[in-house]
This record gives sequence, C-alpha cells and structure tokens, in this order.
Amino acid sequence: MKKDLVIIGGGPAGLAAAIAAREAGVEDLVILERDARLGGILNQCIHNGFGLHTFKEELTGPEYADRFVRQVQALGISCKLHTMVVDLARQQADSAGSLLVTAMNQEDGIYTIEARAVILAMGCRERPRGALGIPGYRPAGIYSAGTAQRYVNMEGRMPGREVVILGSGDIGLIMARRMTLEGAKVKLVAELMPYSGGLKRNVIQCLDDFGIPLKLRTTVVDIKGKQRVEGVTVAQVDEKGKPVPGTEEQIPCDTLLLSCGLIPENELSVALGVGMNPATNGPFVNESLETDIEGVFACGNVLHVHDLVDYVSEEASWAGRRAAAYLQGSLEKGVGRVSIRAEGGVRYTVPSSVVPGRMEQEQVLRFRVGNVYRDACVEVSAGGRVLYSRRRRVLTPGEMEQVVLKRAWLEQIPEPEEITVSVREGSA
Repeated sequence: MKKDLVIIGGGPAGLAAAIAAREAGVEDLVILERDARLGGILNQCIHNGFGLHTFKEELTGPEYADRFVRQVQALGISCKLHTMVVDLARQQADSAGSLLVTAMNQEDGIYTIEARAVILAMGCRERPRGALGIPGYRPAGIYSAGTAQRYVNMEGRMPGREVVILGSGDIGLIMARRMTLEGAKVKLVAELMPYSGGLKRNVIQCLDDFGIPLKLRTTVVDIKGKQRVEGVTVAQVDEKGKPVPGTEEQIPCDTLLLSCGLIPENELSVALGVGMNPATNGPFVNESLETDIEGVFACGNVLHVHDLVDYVSEEASWAGRRAAAYLQGSLEKGVGRVSIRAEGGVRYTVPSSVVPGRMEQEQVLRFRVGNVYRDACVEVSAGGRVLYSRRRRVLTPGEMEQVVLKRAWLEQIPEPEEITVSVREGSA
C-alpha cells in the first residue's frame, strides 16, 4: 500500500494536521488511530474550557473534538481505527527513501504503508508510578489521574471515596474537582515542587473554589495497606527533594491519584532515529515542524506537552500545511539554518531552529521556563542585538509561553549564527 501522507494519531493534533493537509491539496492521506474513535484524550475531558482561542467559545473536550471529527468526515479523509502502528523506518539509507509505516489491526492483520511523508501526532502518556519510586506495597486504589478520569467520565465508575492526589498537573487538578463533584472527599493535593505544575486558573477553579488544600514541597513517602490503600504518609521536602525528617503526616484514604507529569509517546520516533530534545522528550524540529529526518513532521503533545488544546490544533494545522508543501515540492531545502538556544531560565523552544528564507513573515516560538520568575523580561536576541523584549509580571513552568519572531528582524542581521531566547529577572 502507498500513501502520500500518513498521520499517526487521531487525537486533536492528528485531526487538525489532516484537515490542514487536505485543504492544502493533499488527497492521498490516511489517519491511523489505535483507539475505537477519533478525538484522543478529549473524549474523556468532559469539563469545559476548550476552544476559546480556536472557536471563540467555550466547549467541553468531546464538543471540541467533534468539531474536527466532522470536518475530517466532510473532507472524506480516510481513517483506520483500532490500528496500532508498530514500526516506522526509512526504506533506504539515503534521505530520498520513502518511509515504511508498519501497522496492525484485526481487519488487515499486519501490513505496511509506503509513505512519502509522515506526521507524528501520537500524543503523550502519564508518568507511571514505577518511575516515581514511592515505597510501600502495590495495593488496589492507586491510579494515574487520567485513568481515574476515564473511569469516572466514560465508564461511570468511582475509583474511591477518600482521595489524596500526588502532583499538581492539570489532569490532577481537574480530577480533584471532578471527584469532589461526584461525592468523594479530596483530602490533599501534594506537590513536590515549590510551585504548581498546572495552570493558575485550574488551581483557582479546581482547588481554591472547593476548599481543597494544595501543599507545595510535599510528597508521598509511604503507602499503607496491602489489599487496598488504607492511607498515605506525606512529608515536606528540602530544596533537593529529599524528605525532611519529623515532617511526616499520616492521611487516611482509600485512593491515591498520581498526576506527576506527562511523557511524549516517542517510541516510534526513537526507533526511526529522529533527533530528540532531552528537555521535552520530543523531537527537535525546525520552523516547518519537520524533524531532522526529511519528510517526518511532528506536532502536538508528541512534540512537547501543551497546556491548551487550542495551541495543539494551531501547531498541528501548521504541520499539515508544511507537510503538504513538502509533498508538492515547494518546501525548499534547509540552507542557512539558524539554531535557537534556550538560556537564562528558558528550558526549551519549539522550534529549535529556523531557516530565515523559509519562514513566514511571523514565526511563533513557544517555550517553558524552569522556575517561577516575577517582574521578569523575556528577550530574543541574535547577532548581538535584542530583537524582542517584553516585561512579564509572572512566568511559571506550568504555563507555556510564546513570542512571535519576525522574519524582518533576521533580515537585518547578516547571516545570524544563533538566536537566543532568555528570561532576565528584573530586567527592563
């Protein structure tokens, strides 16, 4: 089987990328989705707050996904559900070789698609308990926050009645509110870091509004119970994340939810040999969201974990348009590539490089900081010049930031070697 474009993943990123590619003229494309329906994680996110940027109205997750699913259906885009991609490889060693996508499902068995281009849109997964190193037994009653969300919102099952949540990522915050609304008692949200890992609005709407305590610099150091969770021990931690003796507190509960971060689903990317960014666990990409392997693009949470799905859709639409340009031969080779370096508190940027001659007039740079900064200044510089400088009252790791890099700025600098994005605390 041959296809011009294969999109791996039918969540919000894959849907938006497929729509944009079709509207840009790509007819021979297919979405491969391992679940029974399109929409990805949005199908279990029944709370509102989606779509304010994309549709200028407030939608639930399923409503937001449905808008894109309907567009995919209206455009006649081919989709294969219940289909797991098990391998992604280059047919030939040279960059001109096509891409081989090996997939499997009950209807077709194991089969291979020869693709001219691929968009990676596999999303992300929750960090498992095993990676957290919590001592104690493995009793029933320990769930990732996303698993609990699926049980409550899609399967109508309550994981428990007395709940402690470890980690203040957005899913954990939202589940604190959801469990409370379903009649459970959420006793505590414990966060190892000195700041919340989620959006400020979620801290207010999901914890403060319901009187749920958030304890920073606090973690779970023991789990009680053998058959079922009977309680947890929490303790304060020092600046190195080590528990402080004498600060232990016993909290009776029957459920522990883990909301300790998300990991991009990049096993296929690694197997292909895509260059990976250790700061994001996603691929390095250029201004076209193309990885260092020609014809392979990445977008959404497989690239870097987003806080708003609206930004996922925007980014994925750009990946779809650029993949279409690649297939149509209008995406020029990357001559004069300029790397983008994150420093001074900035953890990473997406993209991580640009070719000024291939840029649009404006290029969105998205980034996250590594700490909480107050009265800070975001700066973009190149060739010894400050291209952009803006004062920000607060910058936090839980909120993704962005600046707009203008092509005209770089045209004023002869052959810039590097662009730097940084945070200067207290700078003008």
